[in-house]
Amino acid sequence: MPWNDTAQLNYLKPEVREAVIQTILHVARKFPIIRFDAAMTLTKKHYQRLWYPEPGHGGDIPSRAEHGLTRSQFDAAMPEEFWREVVDRVAREIPDTLLLAEAFWLMEGYFVRTLGMHRVYNSAFMNMLKNEHNDKYRSSIKNILEFNPEILKRFVNFMNNPDEATAVAQFGKGDKYIGVCVMLVTMPGLPMIGHGQVEGFTEKYGMEYRKAYWNEEPDWDLIHRHERYVFPLMRRRYLFADVTNFYLYDFYSPEGQVNENVFAYSNSFHNEYGLVIFHNKFETASGWIKMSAAYSVRKGSGDERMLSQKSLGDALQLHHEPHYFVIFRDHVSGLEFIRRSRNIHEQGLFVSLAAYQYQVFWDFREVEDNVWQHYANLEVYLGGRGVPSIDEALKETFLKPIHQTFKKLANKKMFEALYTSRLLKVDAAIDIKLTADVSKKMQDLLTEIKQFNAGKGEVAQIKQQFEQELTILLQLPVLDKITKCPKIKQAQTALKTLTNFFAAEKHHWQTWYAWLLVHQLGAAVDPAQTAEQSRAGLDDWLLGKILEQNFNDLGWSPEKIRQIVPLIKVLTTHQNWWKDGKEQDISAYQIMQKLLQDSEAQSYLQVNRFREVLWFNKESFTALCDWLLNMAILEVVRIGKGNDQEICQEISRHADLIEKFKVAGQKSGYQLEKLLESLK
Repeated sequence: MPWNDTAQLNYLKPEVREAVIQTILHVARKFPIIRFDAAMTLTKKHYQRLWYPEPGHGGDIPSRAEHGLTRSQFDAAMPEEFWREVVDRVAREIPDTLLLAEAFWLMEGYFVRTLGMHRVYNSAFMNMLKNEHNDKYRSSIKNILEFNPEILKRFVNFMNNPDEATAVAQFGKGDKYIGVCVMLVTMPGLPMIGHGQVEGFTEKYGMEYRKAYWNEEPDWDLIHRHERYVFPLMRRRYLFADVTNFYLYDFYSPEGQVNENVFAYSNSFHNEYGLVIFHNKFETASGWIKMSAAYSVRKGSGDERMLSQKSLGDALQLHHEPHYFVIFRDHVSGLEFIRRSRNIHEQGLFVSLAAYQYQVFWDFREVEDNVWQHYANLEVYLGGRGVPSIDEALKETFLKPIHQTFKKLANKKMFEALYTSRLLKVDAAIDIKLTADVSKKMQDLLTEIKQFNAGKGEVAQIKQQFEQELTILLQLPVLDKITKCPKIKQAQTALKTLTNFFAAEKHHWQTWYAWLLVHQLGAAVDPAQTAEQSRAGLDDWLLGKILEQNFNDLGWSPEKIRQIVPLIKVLTTHQNWWKDGKEQDISAYQIMQKLLQDSEAQSYLQVNRFREVLWFNKESFTALCDWLLNMAILEVVRIGKGNDQEICQEISRHADLIEKFKVAGQKSGYQLEKLLESLK
């Protein structure tokens, strides 16, 4: 029996062929997609080979030799390919049906080109990539491109199916698997993901299975790698699905030889471009991508076709002029790169790849350089390296003078030097040499900021305030002993609480020093908008990024850094909150309302909506209240000029207001609207 798991029908009889076609049409009226299993067995070539071998050839099934037919006899009985009849009849009678054929034995191209099948299983994708017959698979793609690229769109690519071993059994779970999977979802055609493939299941499922027999647990690491590297590509499937702008490239080594183990191809949709590179070999590779393989295009309006090629620069539609640069992002690393457009045209794109490494470049955008050649200088400076953001890297080149001076104040060595110089006794002396050095560096920073922004602030005046704040910073361990409030218990308690607050956690002190460095910088630009300019500078001058790196160098956890940097921004924005209530007669409700309107404050307080109610985090709210009070106390002490009575009264007033906030928070059940309502 030639094929023992299919119906044994004599397709030489017209009435049998018609009966099968009617059955297909019946199914098509109920389902929009039909898959034909082992469809290649019904092509004339293989049907004769299996059932009616030519005399003298023996055939592949010895028992069928006595039923042999000459080629002319067979053609007379089956004058037309059965599948051609099926495709034509379905197109006429039920045109919205998608026909999908499983066609092995290298029949995929024949099913598409000659039989007109809508989709066909591309077993070569799985088998050749698994066995690393990379030259053969690249050759098969080239042959199709040279004949008619539209055929690629008809292929169903897959890494496993019910008749084969599972994907992880064939490709493993490492970089090779993800790399082939990246190709699966970025090649033209239809990607097919097998059952259990994403979860990393190894049990092979047959069509007769009603349940899994192996008690397998999903491989969450593999699932997360799909979520990180594969699924985002599937969400942009429109970029890779068509063949109109699909180009396959040869990867030339520095010695000038084509490396057949590297797959490189580009595609585009409207003004979006994607370039996929995968090295399917356990070895390193480096080389250039420049010119596409030949592909067939229609010549004029007729059916005649001609071969053409396209360079990578033309495929990406880049300018040839030397003052244009192309910026693109690597999906895998998340980094952005910059290259001169002309170099892509003339030399191509140089890429270095590790074993089974995959890269997907997209988000291409071209920029024109200015007369100062900022992009040209940046490309030379980066030397091919990727960065999280080209725009930020460009901004960093402008901000280099500011960053250099800021980093002299914000670095691990300076943090540690100041921390160890704190006054632990009331009669201890401040390190004048250290504070003078810090003060000089702050003066240099303020000067750079003023010059960069054409500011109008008084550097000497801002520096003087910083020196006062720096002195208090060093006095924090004994501040409650230097500033005494024996007659106002609430003020004395607040001072003691402040001292304990900064002594309890080293990062509290480090946070305050970081805040001192940035909260008055905006005064160098515009003294009338110090808070606003200082807050903007954390982002616009990228100082927040430098602080994040400092905190990382100091050994802070990523979670703590994510909490503290937004806090510094909030405290910078609202550094005058305690003055508002005194000078403008603003109520507690108004102070809190203004605070909660700040998106940074909302983020720090973890404001969230649940069942139409806005909630905030209890611990974050309490911490913010403590920081606001400490900020007010330290500023009152600095401005008070030794008048303890007035200082103590001010401290008491602010402590009373903060206590009011905390009580309101408790009463509100940490619901935002109730908090504001209770403060009215």
